[in-house]
Amino acid sequence: MTALLYAEDPEPCEPGPAGPLFVPVRPGPAGCVARLFRTPVGGRTAVAFTTEQRLRAALGPRQPWIRLSEPALRSLTEPLGVGEVTVDPRLAAHAVGHPRRLPPERPTTDWRGPDLDADLRPTGSPRRLTGAAAQVGALTLWFG
Repeated sequence: MTALLYAEDPEPCEPGPAGPLFVPVRPGPAGCVARLFRTPVGGRTAVAFTTEQRLRAALGPRQPWIRLSEPALRSLTEPLGVGEVTVDPRLAAHAVGHPRRLPPERPTTDWRGPDLDADLRPTGSPRRLTGAAAQVGALTLWFG
């Protein structure tokens, strides 16, 4: 009996999905281009879904797609250095929303910032310097 090579194995260990898959695409210079994603460890992967509903649930209702078989998707992405294809991924990204608006900052004319302890000092006393400003001031007096 002859030993079978891995490429000739009639029953592969990890069977792929049968039939064409739903592959997310984006507009490209000559038509549509398959979208590539990042794995949790940072590698690039092509993504495909077994149903349109799964694609819509993961990427939203406006995501364009095409139908491709897994070998066709692999042959498209391998020249780009992407050998991995993830089928029906569970994307863990947060939903995109509008950024929260921060209150506008008040312009300050004093480079030293607001005087937070003004009400603790007697009227007319000089402003107390702390931290790096006090050290720079002391070194300036010392070195002249």
